[in-house]
Amino acid sequence: MKNSTFFLLCFADPTTGFTNIPLTEANFEIQRPYDVPLEERYGFQNGVRKLWVYADDKPHDPNSHTQPRTEVRIQGLDYSSGVWQFEGYAFVPNGTSGATIVQIHGASHGATTIILRIYEGDMRYYSSEVVDTGLYDKWFRVNLIHDVDGGKVTVFIDGVQKFQTHDQGPGDLYFKCGVYAAPANISYYMESRWRDIKIYKK
Repeated sequence: MKNSTFFLLCFADPTTGFTNIPLTEANFEIQRPYDVPLEERYGFQNGVRKLWVYADDKPHDPNSHTQPRTEVRIQGLDYSSGVWQFEGYAFVPNGTSGATIVQIHGASHGATTIILRIYEGDMRYYSSEVVDTGLYDKWFRVNLIHDVDGGKVTVFIDGVQKFQTHDQGPGDLYFKCGVYAAPANISYYMESRWRDIKIYKK
């Protein structure tokens, strides 16, 4: 009888131990270029939210000097303490590059706690560390856990922990997803699609 060694790779569900917070459409505020109708940058059909923007679009507010965006801003669930989690399934078409597809807005230092951008099909923390690769043209599950009191953020892609970092300090915090152009090296057209968006807390 031969000895065999088996390796079992276990994937822990990142939502275990969290409570799902029910969402309604009132929780989904859409930010888009201020001078175009909503339907020219956003669609919602068969449970899929499609968000797109162009590099020469206006910002979301006439008084803003930020880059163009079409984003879902999770409304009514801002937080400043505790452990919170965003979950959603994302799809980024080939060609979209230099676009933030999910972020936690707010921090003591700077405007954001974490930004996850797609560059050439790879996901990066801001413009630096690679979080995951080869994400074009397929649905992938994103779980973003923010332990405010512990000062850390953890990223899971398809149920696997891919990245962890210190946050930027507490603040008025909330989740966003969609497409938000980076300051440089962006494609002219940027798009992401999202479905099954959920918010959890401990």
